Amino acid sequence: MDILAGHAARHPAKPALIEGERVWSWAELVERRNRLGHALVGLGLQPGEHVIVYAANSIEHLLAGTGARAAGLIPVPMNHRLVAEEVAYILDHSDAVAVFVSDQFLPVVEAVRAEARKVRHWILVGEARREWAVHLDDLLARGRPEPVELPAGAAFGASIIYTGGTTGKPKGALRRSIDPQGLMETLRAMDVLDPNHVHLVAGPMYHSAPSGFALYAHIVGATVVIMPKFDPERALAEIQRHRCSSTFMAPTLLKRIKDLPASVRARYDVSSMRAIIMAAAPCPMSVKEAVVGYFGPALYEFYGSTELGVNTILQPRDVLRKPGSCGQAAPGREITLLDDDGRPVPVGEPGELYVRRFSGILDEYYKDPTATAGMRRGEWYSVGDVAYRDADGFYYICDRKRDMIISAGVNIYPAEIEDALHRHPDIQDVAVFGVPDDEWGERVHAAVQPRPGAPLTADSVTAFARQHLAGYKVPREVTFHDDFPRDAAGKLLKRVLREPYWAGRASRI
Repeated sequence: MDILAGHAARHPAKPALIEGERVWSWAELVERRNRLGHALVGLGLQPGEHVIVYAANSIEHLLAGTGARAAGLIPVPMNHRLVAEEVAYILDHSDAVAVFVSDQFLPVVEAVRAEARKVRHWILVGEARREWAVHLDDLLARGRPEPVELPAGAAFGASIIYTGGTTGKPKGALRRSIDPQGLMETLRAMDVLDPNHVHLVAGPMYHSAPSGFALYAHIVGATVVIMPKFDPERALAEIQRHRCSSTFMAPTLLKRIKDLPASVRARYDVSSMRAIIMAAAPCPMSVKEAVVGYFGPALYEFYGSTELGVNTILQPRDVLRKPGSCGQAAPGREITLLDDDGRPVPVGEPGELYVRRFSGILDEYYKDPTATAGMRRGEWYSVGDVAYRDADGFYYICDRKRDMIISAGVNIYPAEIEDALHRHPDIQDVAVFGVPDDEWGERVHAAVQPRPGAPLTADSVTAFARQHLAGYKVPREVTFHDDFPRDAAGKLLKRVLREPYWAGRASRI
Protein backbone atom coordinates (compact mmCIF):
# COMPACT_ATOMS: atom_id res chain seq x y z
CA MET A 1 0.00 0.00 0.00
CA ASP A 2 1.38 3.41 -1.03
CA ILE A 3 0.37 5.58 1.93
CA LEU A 4 1.74 8.85 0.55
CA ALA A 5 0.11 8.37 -2.84
CA GLY A 6 -3.19 7.85 -1.05
CA HIS A 7 -2.86 11.27 0.60
CA ALA A 8 -2.03 12.84 -2.78
CA ALA A 9 -5.11 11.26 -4.33
CA ARG A 10 -7.42 12.47 -1.55
CA HIS A 11 -6.14 16.06 -1.24
CA PRO A 12 -3.65 16.80 -4.05
CA ALA A 13 -3.49 20.57 -3.45
CA LYS A 14 -2.99 20.40 0.33
CA PRO A 15 0.49 21.48 1.45
CA ALA A 16 2.69 18.50 2.28
CA LEU A 17 5.99 20.33 2.84
CA ILE A 18 6.80 23.93 3.72
CA GLU A 19 10.25 25.45 4.07
CA GLY A 20 10.37 29.23 4.25
CA GLU A 21 8.50 30.51 1.18
CA ARG A 22 8.63 27.16 -0.62
CA VAL A 23 5.51 24.98 -0.52
CA TRP A 24 5.07 21.55 -2.09
CA SER A 25 1.57 20.13 -2.34
CA TRP A 26 0.92 16.45 -1.77
CA ALA A 27 0.63 15.96 -5.54
CA GLU A 28 3.97 17.69 -6.11
CA LEU A 29 5.73 15.74 -3.35
CA VAL A 30 4.53 12.35 -4.58
CA GLU A 31 5.35 13.13 -8.21
CA ARG A 32 8.89 14.23 -7.29
CA ARG A 33 9.29 11.22 -5.01
CA ASN A 34 8.31 8.95 -7.90
CA ARG A 35 10.63 10.72 -10.32
CA LEU A 36 13.53 10.41 -7.93
CA GLY A 37 12.73 6.76 -7.24
CA HIS A 38 12.75 5.93 -10.97
CA ALA A 39 15.97 7.89 -11.50
CA LEU A 40 17.72 6.00 -8.68
CA VAL A 41 16.63 2.69 -10.19
CA GLY A 42 17.94 4.00 -13.51
CA LEU A 43 21.35 4.53 -11.90
CA GLY A 44 21.45 0.80 -11.27
CA LEU A 45 20.73 0.92 -7.52
CA GLN A 46 19.09 -2.23 -6.20
CA PRO A 47 16.38 -2.62 -3.53
CA GLY A 48 17.95 -3.08 -0.12
CA GLU A 49 21.12 -1.09 -0.90
CA HIS A 50 22.04 1.85 1.31
CA VAL A 51 22.00 5.56 0.48
CA ILE A 52 23.56 8.28 2.65
CA VAL A 53 21.63 11.54 3.10
CA TYR A 54 24.24 14.16 4.04
CA ALA A 55 22.13 17.30 3.91
CA ALA A 56 20.98 20.11 6.14
CA ASN A 57 17.33 20.46 7.16
CA SER A 58 15.42 21.13 3.95
CA ILE A 59 12.65 19.91 1.69
CA GLU A 60 15.34 18.11 -0.31
CA HIS A 61 16.53 16.23 2.79
CA LEU A 62 13.08 14.75 3.23
CA LEU A 63 12.69 14.13 -0.51
CA ALA A 64 16.01 12.24 -0.62
CA GLY A 65 14.89 9.79 2.06
CA THR A 66 11.39 9.42 0.65
CA GLY A 67 12.67 8.95 -2.90
CA ALA A 68 15.23 6.39 -1.75
CA ARG A 69 12.50 4.38 -0.02
CA ALA A 70 10.35 4.62 -3.16
CA ALA A 71 13.16 2.76 -4.97
CA GLY A 72 13.38 0.14 -2.20
CA LEU A 73 16.63 1.62 -0.87
CA ILE A 74 17.51 2.18 2.79
CA PRO A 75 18.38 5.80 3.68
CA VAL A 76 21.19 6.52 6.14
CA PRO A 77 21.14 10.08 7.54
CA MET A 78 24.61 11.49 8.15
CA ASN A 79 25.23 13.62 11.21
CA HIS A 80 26.51 16.87 9.69
CA ARG A 81 28.47 17.80 12.81
CA LEU A 82 31.00 15.04 12.18
CA VAL A 83 34.55 15.69 10.98
CA ALA A 84 35.98 14.12 7.83
CA GLU A 85 37.50 11.13 9.62
CA GLU A 86 34.12 10.21 11.15
CA VAL A 87 32.27 10.75 7.86
CA ALA A 88 34.74 8.49 6.06
CA TYR A 89 34.16 5.73 8.60
CA ILE A 90 30.36 5.80 8.16
CA LEU A 91 30.63 5.96 4.37
CA ASP A 92 32.68 2.77 4.48
CA HIS A 93 30.92 0.91 7.29
CA SER A 94 27.41 1.57 5.95
CA ASP A 95 28.26 0.09 2.51
CA ALA A 96 26.47 3.08 0.99
CA VAL A 97 26.33 3.00 -2.80
CA ALA A 98 25.07 6.57 -3.26
CA VAL A 99 25.32 9.81 -1.28
CA PHE A 100 23.08 12.88 -1.35
CA VAL A 101 25.16 15.88 -0.29
CA SER A 102 24.25 19.55 0.08
CA ASP A 103 26.60 22.42 -0.69
CA GLN A 104 27.90 23.15 2.81
CA PHE A 105 29.22 19.60 3.19
CA LEU A 106 31.06 19.43 -0.11
CA PRO A 107 34.44 20.33 1.47
CA VAL A 108 34.19 17.27 3.74
CA VAL A 109 33.07 15.03 0.89
CA GLU A 110 35.90 16.23 -1.34
CA ALA A 111 38.37 15.43 1.45
CA VAL A 112 37.18 11.81 1.79
CA ARG A 113 35.76 10.98 -1.65
CA ALA A 114 38.86 9.11 -2.79
CA GLU A 115 38.54 6.75 0.21
CA ALA A 116 34.83 6.09 -0.36
CA ARG A 117 35.36 3.34 -2.90
CA LYS A 118 31.99 1.68 -2.33
CA VAL A 119 30.07 4.82 -3.33
CA ARG A 120 29.06 4.63 -6.99
CA HIS A 121 27.03 7.82 -7.25
CA TRP A 122 27.28 11.26 -5.64
CA ILE A 123 24.09 13.33 -5.85
CA LEU A 124 24.31 17.08 -5.27
CA VAL A 125 21.56 18.96 -3.46
CA GLY A 126 21.88 22.73 -3.80
CA GLU A 127 23.54 25.18 -6.19
CA ALA A 128 26.93 23.53 -6.67
CA ARG A 129 27.87 21.34 -9.64
CA ARG A 130 30.78 18.92 -9.92
CA GLU A 131 31.94 16.80 -12.85
CA TRP A 132 32.09 13.71 -10.62
CA ALA A 133 28.49 14.03 -9.43
CA VAL A 134 24.93 14.15 -10.75
CA HIS A 135 22.55 16.86 -9.57
CA LEU A 136 19.22 16.15 -7.90
CA ASP A 137 17.46 18.41 -10.43
CA ASP A 138 18.80 16.31 -13.29
CA LEU A 139 17.56 13.13 -11.64
CA LEU A 140 14.09 14.62 -11.16
CA ALA A 141 13.99 15.66 -14.83
CA ARG A 142 15.11 12.16 -15.84
CA GLY A 143 12.62 10.21 -13.73
CA ARG A 144 9.02 9.27 -14.52
CA PRO A 145 6.00 10.49 -12.48
CA GLU A 146 4.25 7.14 -12.02
CA PRO A 147 5.00 4.96 -8.96
CA VAL A 148 8.02 2.66 -8.99
CA GLU A 149 7.13 -1.02 -9.20
CA LEU A 150 9.08 -2.76 -6.46
CA PRO A 151 9.58 -6.46 -5.83
CA ALA A 152 7.06 -8.12 -3.54
CA GLY A 153 7.90 -7.65 0.11
CA ALA A 154 9.81 -4.36 -0.29
CA ALA A 155 9.64 -2.62 3.10
CA PHE A 156 8.30 0.80 4.02
CA GLY A 157 10.15 3.10 6.42
CA ALA A 158 13.53 1.34 6.51
CA SER A 159 16.58 3.23 7.80
CA ILE A 160 20.03 2.94 9.34
CA ILE A 161 20.81 5.57 11.97
CA TYR A 162 24.30 5.74 13.45
CA THR A 163 24.16 6.18 17.20
CA GLY A 164 27.80 6.51 18.24
CA GLY A 165 29.94 3.76 19.68
CA THR A 166 30.22 2.37 23.18
CA THR A 167 33.28 0.46 21.98
CA GLY A 168 34.96 3.26 20.07
CA LYS A 169 33.15 3.38 16.73
CA PRO A 170 29.59 4.41 15.75
CA LYS A 171 26.98 1.66 15.42
CA GLY A 172 24.31 1.59 12.72
CA ALA A 173 20.83 0.83 14.08
CA LEU A 174 19.14 -0.95 11.17
CA ARG A 175 15.37 -1.15 10.73
CA ARG A 176 14.20 -2.91 7.62
CA SER A 177 10.63 -1.62 7.99
CA ILE A 178 8.19 0.08 10.29
CA ASP A 179 4.69 -1.11 11.17
CA PRO A 180 2.29 1.77 10.40
CA GLN A 181 -0.56 0.17 12.33
CA GLY A 182 1.51 -0.29 15.48
CA LEU A 183 2.72 3.28 15.11
CA MET A 184 -0.84 4.61 15.07
CA GLU A 185 -1.42 3.74 18.73
CA THR A 186 1.64 5.69 19.82
CA LEU A 187 0.66 8.71 17.72
CA ARG A 188 -2.89 8.58 19.06
CA ALA A 189 -1.52 8.63 22.61
CA MET A 190 0.40 11.83 21.72
CA ASP A 191 -2.58 13.48 20.00
CA VAL A 192 -0.84 13.66 16.62
CA LEU A 193 -2.97 11.20 14.64
CA ASP A 194 -5.16 13.92 13.09
CA PRO A 195 -4.31 14.36 9.37
CA ASN A 196 -5.20 18.04 9.69
CA HIS A 197 -2.41 18.82 12.12
CA VAL A 198 0.68 20.79 11.06
CA HIS A 199 4.01 19.46 12.33
CA LEU A 200 7.05 21.69 12.88
CA VAL A 201 10.51 20.14 12.37
CA ALA A 202 12.71 22.12 14.75
CA GLY A 203 15.66 19.79 15.42
CA PRO A 204 18.29 18.35 13.05
CA MET A 205 16.84 15.79 10.65
CA TYR A 206 19.86 13.49 10.94
CA HIS A 207 18.61 12.74 14.46
CA SER A 208 16.12 9.89 14.76
CA ALA A 209 13.39 11.84 16.60
CA PRO A 210 12.98 14.97 14.39
CA SER A 211 13.18 12.89 11.21
CA GLY A 212 10.99 10.15 12.68
CA PHE A 213 8.17 12.47 13.72
CA ALA A 214 8.31 14.18 10.30
CA LEU A 215 7.87 10.75 8.69
CA TYR A 216 5.05 9.89 11.09
CA ALA A 217 3.29 13.18 10.30
CA HIS A 218 3.36 12.29 6.62
CA ILE A 219 2.09 8.79 7.31
CA VAL A 220 -1.08 10.29 8.78
CA GLY A 221 -1.34 12.92 6.02
CA ALA A 222 -0.29 16.02 7.97
CA THR A 223 1.59 19.05 6.70
CA VAL A 224 5.28 19.27 7.68
CA VAL A 225 7.00 22.64 8.19
CA ILE A 226 10.82 22.45 8.14
CA MET A 227 13.10 24.90 9.93
CA PRO A 228 16.53 24.89 8.22
CA LYS A 229 18.10 25.87 11.54
CA PHE A 230 16.56 26.33 14.96
CA ASP A 231 16.07 29.83 16.25
CA PRO A 232 13.71 30.23 19.23
CA GLU A 233 11.86 33.33 18.03
CA ARG A 234 11.71 31.99 14.48
CA ALA A 235 10.11 28.82 15.86
CA LEU A 236 7.35 30.89 17.48
CA ALA A 237 6.87 32.81 14.23
CA GLU A 238 6.53 29.56 12.28
CA ILE A 239 4.00 28.23 14.78
CA GLN A 240 1.91 31.39 14.44
CA ARG A 241 2.21 31.66 10.66
CA HIS A 242 1.33 28.06 9.84
CA ARG A 243 -0.82 27.30 12.90
CA CYS A 244 1.52 24.45 13.81
CA SER A 245 -0.09 22.02 16.22
CA SER A 246 2.76 19.59 16.97
CA THR A 247 6.54 19.51 17.19
CA PHE A 248 9.38 17.50 18.67
CA MET A 249 11.93 19.48 20.66
CA ALA A 250 14.78 18.38 22.88
CA PRO A 251 14.88 20.15 26.27
CA THR A 252 17.67 22.47 25.12
CA LEU A 253 15.44 23.95 22.40
CA LEU A 254 12.56 24.42 24.85
CA LYS A 255 14.93 26.14 27.27
CA ARG A 256 15.94 28.57 24.53
CA ILE A 257 12.26 29.46 24.04
CA LYS A 258 11.86 29.81 27.82
CA ASP A 259 14.87 32.14 27.94
CA LEU A 260 13.39 34.57 25.40
CA PRO A 261 12.22 37.81 27.01
CA ALA A 262 8.56 37.64 28.02
CA SER A 263 7.89 40.61 25.73
CA VAL A 264 9.17 38.60 22.74
CA ARG A 265 7.11 35.52 23.58
CA ALA A 266 4.03 37.69 23.97
CA ARG A 267 4.23 38.81 20.32
CA TYR A 268 3.24 35.39 19.02
CA ASP A 269 -0.02 33.45 19.03
CA VAL A 270 0.92 29.84 19.82
CA SER A 271 -2.57 28.70 20.80
CA SER A 272 -2.63 26.21 17.89
CA MET A 273 0.07 24.06 19.55
CA ARG A 274 -1.43 20.99 21.20
CA ALA A 275 1.46 18.48 21.24
CA ILE A 276 5.00 19.53 22.15
CA ILE A 277 6.81 16.19 22.25
CA MET A 278 10.00 16.12 24.28
CA ALA A 279 12.70 13.52 24.87
CA ALA A 280 16.44 12.92 24.35
CA ALA A 281 17.62 14.31 27.70
CA PRO A 282 16.46 15.08 31.24
CA CYS A 283 14.49 18.33 31.43
CA PRO A 284 14.57 20.64 34.47
CA MET A 285 11.18 21.16 36.10
CA SER A 286 11.62 24.92 35.72
CA VAL A 287 11.66 24.46 31.93
CA LYS A 288 8.61 22.18 32.01
CA GLU A 289 6.72 24.68 34.16
CA ALA A 290 7.60 27.51 31.78
CA VAL A 291 6.55 25.51 28.70
CA VAL A 292 3.21 24.60 30.28
CA GLY A 293 2.71 28.21 31.39
CA TYR A 294 3.31 29.50 27.85
CA PHE A 295 1.83 26.82 25.61
CA GLY A 296 -0.76 25.38 27.99
CA PRO A 297 -1.24 21.65 28.69
CA ALA A 298 0.50 20.49 25.51
CA LEU A 299 3.76 18.98 26.78
CA TYR A 300 4.33 15.26 26.21
CA GLU A 301 7.51 13.52 27.29
CA PHE A 302 8.69 10.07 26.31
CA TYR A 303 11.51 7.71 27.04
CA GLY A 304 12.98 5.96 24.05
CA SER A 305 16.05 5.54 21.91
CA THR A 306 17.12 5.20 18.31
CA GLU A 307 17.31 1.46 18.88
CA LEU A 308 14.11 0.84 20.85
CA GLY A 309 11.75 3.55 19.64
CA VAL A 310 9.16 5.10 21.97
CA ASN A 311 8.77 3.08 25.19
CA THR A 312 7.01 5.35 27.71
CA ILE A 313 4.77 8.41 27.41
CA LEU A 314 4.11 11.09 30.01
CA GLN A 315 0.79 12.80 29.31
CA PRO A 316 0.33 16.57 29.79
CA ARG A 317 -1.94 15.97 32.79
CA ASP A 318 0.96 14.23 34.56
CA VAL A 319 3.90 16.48 33.62
CA LEU A 320 3.71 18.62 36.74
CA ARG A 321 2.02 15.98 38.91
CA LYS A 322 4.82 13.44 38.43
CA PRO A 323 8.08 15.46 38.51
CA GLY A 324 11.04 13.56 37.11
CA SER A 325 8.95 10.85 35.47
CA CYS A 326 9.15 9.90 31.79
CA GLY A 327 5.68 8.39 31.92
CA GLN A 328 3.92 5.06 31.79
CA ALA A 329 4.45 2.28 29.28
CA ALA A 330 3.43 3.36 25.77
CA PRO A 331 0.59 1.47 24.04
CA GLY A 332 1.70 -2.04 23.12
CA ARG A 333 4.91 -1.87 25.18
CA GLU A 334 5.89 -4.33 27.88
CA ILE A 335 8.59 -3.04 30.22
CA THR A 336 10.48 -4.82 32.97
CA LEU A 337 13.21 -3.64 35.34
CA LEU A 338 15.87 -6.25 36.13
CA ASP A 339 18.76 -6.46 38.54
CA ASP A 340 22.26 -7.63 37.52
CA ASP A 341 21.17 -11.27 37.84
CA GLY A 342 18.19 -10.78 35.56
CA ARG A 343 15.57 -10.79 38.32
CA PRO A 344 12.68 -8.26 38.41
CA VAL A 345 13.12 -5.55 41.03
CA PRO A 346 10.32 -4.41 43.36
CA VAL A 347 8.44 -1.11 43.05
CA GLY A 348 10.69 1.81 43.94
CA GLU A 349 13.94 -0.10 43.40
CA PRO A 350 16.21 0.73 40.43
CA GLY A 351 16.86 -1.84 37.73
CA GLU A 352 17.99 -1.93 34.12
CA LEU A 353 15.06 -1.09 31.84
CA TYR A 354 14.16 -3.76 29.27
CA VAL A 355 11.45 -3.65 26.61
CA ARG A 356 9.91 -6.80 25.12
CA ARG A 357 10.47 -6.97 21.39
CA PHE A 358 7.82 -5.22 19.28
CA SER A 359 7.67 -4.05 15.67
CA GLY A 360 9.44 -0.74 16.38
CA ILE A 361 12.68 -2.20 17.74
CA LEU A 362 15.76 -2.26 15.53
CA ASP A 363 16.46 -5.44 13.59
CA GLU A 364 20.17 -5.33 14.35
CA TYR A 365 23.26 -3.19 14.65
CA TYR A 366 24.52 -3.34 11.10
CA LYS A 367 27.50 -5.71 10.79
CA ASP A 368 27.83 -5.94 14.56
CA PRO A 369 26.27 -9.17 15.88
CA THR A 370 28.18 -8.88 19.16
CA ALA A 371 26.62 -5.50 19.96
CA THR A 372 23.20 -6.75 18.87
CA ALA A 373 23.47 -9.76 21.17
CA GLY A 374 24.72 -7.56 24.00
CA MET A 375 21.48 -5.60 24.23
CA ARG A 376 19.24 -8.71 24.50
CA ARG A 377 17.96 -11.06 27.17
CA GLY A 378 15.84 -13.37 25.06
CA GLU A 379 12.92 -11.28 23.80
CA TRP A 380 13.84 -8.36 26.05
CA TYR A 381 16.02 -5.45 24.83
CA SER A 382 17.92 -2.72 26.69
CA VAL A 383 20.23 0.17 25.87
CA GLY A 384 21.56 0.21 29.44
CA ASP A 385 19.36 2.78 31.18
CA VAL A 386 18.49 2.28 34.84
CA ALA A 387 15.04 3.27 36.12
CA TYR A 388 12.61 2.70 38.94
CA ARG A 389 8.81 2.47 38.83
CA ASP A 390 6.39 3.96 41.33
CA ALA A 391 3.21 2.38 42.61
CA ASP A 392 1.16 4.07 39.85
CA GLY A 393 3.26 2.55 37.07
CA PHE A 394 5.25 5.68 36.22
CA TYR A 395 8.92 5.22 35.28
CA TYR A 396 11.84 7.42 36.35
CA ILE A 397 15.22 7.19 34.58
CA CYS A 398 17.84 7.55 37.31
CA ASP A 399 21.14 6.34 35.85
CA ARG A 400 22.90 4.63 32.99
CA LYS A 401 24.79 1.37 33.28
CA ARG A 402 26.79 2.30 30.23
CA ASP A 403 28.78 5.48 29.90
CA MET A 404 26.80 7.54 27.40
CA ILE A 405 26.74 11.31 27.93
CA ILE A 406 23.70 13.35 26.95
CA SER A 407 24.60 16.98 26.21
CA ALA A 408 21.96 19.30 24.74
CA GLY A 409 19.92 16.25 23.80
CA VAL A 410 22.76 14.69 21.80
CA ASN A 411 24.13 11.25 22.68
CA ILE A 412 27.92 11.26 23.13
CA TYR A 413 29.82 8.04 23.66
CA PRO A 414 32.96 8.32 25.81
CA ALA A 415 34.63 5.31 24.22
CA GLU A 416 34.77 7.18 20.89
CA ILE A 417 36.51 10.11 22.54
CA GLU A 418 38.84 7.90 24.56
CA ASP A 419 39.78 6.01 21.41
CA ALA A 420 40.75 9.29 19.71
CA LEU A 421 42.70 10.65 22.70
CA HIS A 422 44.61 7.40 23.17
CA ARG A 423 46.29 8.20 19.84
CA HIS A 424 47.97 11.23 21.41
CA PRO A 425 51.62 10.25 21.93
CA ASP A 426 51.79 11.98 25.34
CA ILE A 427 48.66 10.43 26.84
CA GLN A 428 49.17 7.26 28.85
CA ASP A 429 45.52 6.74 29.82
CA VAL A 430 42.28 8.67 29.63
CA ALA A 431 38.78 8.44 31.09
CA VAL A 432 35.93 10.45 29.58
CA PHE A 433 32.62 10.98 31.36
CA GLY A 434 29.80 13.47 31.72
CA VAL A 435 29.63 16.05 34.49
CA PRO A 436 26.58 18.18 35.35
CA ASP A 437 25.93 21.33 33.37
CA ASP A 438 23.01 23.67 34.10
CA GLU A 439 22.72 24.73 30.46
CA TRP A 440 23.31 21.48 28.54
CA GLY A 441 22.46 18.79 31.10
CA GLU A 442 25.97 17.33 30.88
CA ARG A 443 29.29 18.43 29.46
CA VAL A 444 32.19 16.25 28.36
CA HIS A 445 35.02 15.88 30.86
CA ALA A 446 38.33 14.16 30.12
CA ALA A 447 40.49 12.87 32.97
CA VAL A 448 43.98 12.41 31.51
CA GLN A 449 46.99 10.53 32.81
CA PRO A 450 50.02 11.93 30.93
CA ARG A 451 53.11 9.93 30.14
CA PRO A 452 55.87 10.76 32.64
CA GLY A 453 57.46 14.10 31.82
CA ALA A 454 55.07 14.89 28.95
CA PRO A 455 54.34 18.64 28.57
CA LEU A 456 50.56 18.22 28.20
CA THR A 457 48.11 21.09 28.61
CA ALA A 458 44.33 21.16 28.47
CA ASP A 459 44.49 23.23 25.29
CA SER A 460 46.76 20.72 23.56
CA VAL A 461 44.42 17.85 24.49
CA THR A 462 41.32 19.62 23.18
CA ALA A 463 43.13 20.76 20.04
CA PHE A 464 44.13 17.16 19.33
CA ALA A 465 40.57 15.97 19.96
CA ARG A 466 39.20 18.60 17.57
CA GLN A 467 41.32 17.16 14.75
CA HIS A 468 39.64 13.76 15.06
CA LEU A 469 36.17 14.39 16.48
CA ALA A 470 33.08 16.49 15.84
CA GLY A 471 33.05 19.65 17.92
CA TYR A 472 30.30 18.51 20.29
CA LYS A 473 32.42 15.49 21.29
CA VAL A 474 35.48 17.55 22.21
CA PRO A 475 36.00 17.70 26.01
CA ARG A 476 34.90 20.99 27.53
CA GLU A 477 37.30 20.49 30.42
CA VAL A 478 40.41 18.42 31.08
CA THR A 479 41.92 17.35 34.39
CA PHE A 480 45.31 15.70 34.85
CA HIS A 481 46.01 12.76 37.18
CA ASP A 482 49.26 11.09 38.18
CA ASP A 483 47.40 7.80 38.56
CA PHE A 484 43.89 6.40 38.10
CA PRO A 485 41.84 4.37 40.60
CA ARG A 486 41.68 0.70 39.59
CA ASP A 487 40.18 -2.51 40.92
CA ALA A 488 42.11 -5.65 41.87
CA ALA A 489 42.15 -6.76 38.24
CA GLY A 490 43.59 -3.45 37.10
CA LYS A 491 40.36 -2.15 35.52
CA LEU A 492 39.98 1.62 35.63
CA LEU A 493 37.21 2.69 38.04
CA LYS A 494 35.66 5.52 36.08
CA ARG A 495 32.80 5.87 38.57
CA VAL A 496 35.31 6.90 41.27
CA LEU A 497 36.53 9.74 39.05
CA ARG A 498 32.97 10.70 38.10
CA GLU A 499 31.35 10.52 41.54
CA PRO A 500 32.61 13.82 43.07
CA TYR A 501 31.00 15.84 40.27
CA TRP A 502 27.59 14.25 40.87
CA ALA A 503 27.64 14.09 44.68
CA GLY A 504 24.42 15.31 46.22
CA ARG A 505 22.37 15.10 42.99
CA ALA A 506 19.28 12.91 42.92
CA SER A 507 19.75 12.06 39.25
CA ARG A 508 23.01 10.72 37.87
CA ILE A 509 22.08 11.38 34.24
